[in-house]
Amino acid sequence: MKYWEVNFTISSIKIDSKGKQTRGVPTPDDLQTARDLVAALAGDAGFEAFEDSDDGVKGYVQKASFSKQALSECLQSFPMPHIVVSYTVQEAEDRDWNEVWEQEGFEPIVIAGKCVIHDGKHEKVLSGSTPMMEIRIDARQAFGTGTHPTTHMIVSILMDMEKTLETTMKGKRVLDCGCGTGILSIIASQCGASFITSYDIDEWSVENTRHNALLNQVDNIEVLHGTVDVLSHVDGVFDIVLANINRNILLADMPQFKEVMSAGGILIISGFYEEDCRLITEKAEMLGLHEVRRDAMDGWCCMVLQ
Repeated sequence: MKYWEVNFTISSIKIDSKGKQTRGVPTPDDLQTARDLVAALAGDAGFEAFEDSDDGVKGYVQKASFSKQALSECLQSFPMPHIVVSYTVQEAEDRDWNEVWEQEGFEPIVIAGKCVIHDGKHEKVLSGSTPMMEIRIDARQAFGTGTHPTTHMIVSILMDMEKTLETTMKGKRVLDCGCGTGILSIIASQCGASFITSYDIDEWSVENTRHNALLNQVDNIEVLHGTVDVLSHVDGVFDIVLANINRNILLADMPQFKEVMSAGGILIISGFYEEDCRLITEKAEMLGLHEVRRDAMDGWCCMVLQ
């Protein structure tokens, strides 16, 4: 497939004593927050992958899916008034992206002090006195290695369910919506889930989840290709539903999640910002769900609904 590479430049607006506006370099915190926001908004416009640049972020979108109008409309609603985002478009270098990421790998990620996610190139750095659950992920693409705050928050909840939610993963049927690399599905299995059904609209994610499940010797994960509509072909209900996807998809798909939840089932969702919590809770209340926990990290939010 052919891709466009879109270089997003992030600048801050400064006003001098005479009221004149100039563009400057944002603070490191503002730069990272703006990168996350650009990725979320551009994701709604069809972008598939992102990587940080010195002054912003690079995004990659299939040529057939790219619309300048759609992208401009997304950026018009940028929620940081003191930040300006501009972009240029060029043809992406024709190279094997999967091979690049397999060669580079990624540094081990420790979550909640109980789980470490790593690739095959960094196993030797994992020695330590505190035993942790180890999840190996082959970095077959640029995203989905567990670095994002939303993943951290969901994994933290899964690793400590008995204490914080007064329940356990053992023997539960789990649904993983938008499974990505399969991290959440694999952790659910390692925590004792009886069976996990996962799905993703992206074929690479489906293949990668299957691959990583085998890599971690997990054999109780069923991976489906498609949108939430695949649930119409799935029998039974789920005790725990996981969804780490963007706000708009969450709002659209929450009714289907509720339909496949068991009585007293738990819905753990993330992928949206703190400012979007009201929209999520209003939707939940319409469906008869109530909030039992809320976590926040770097402006992102994670909710547990029941």
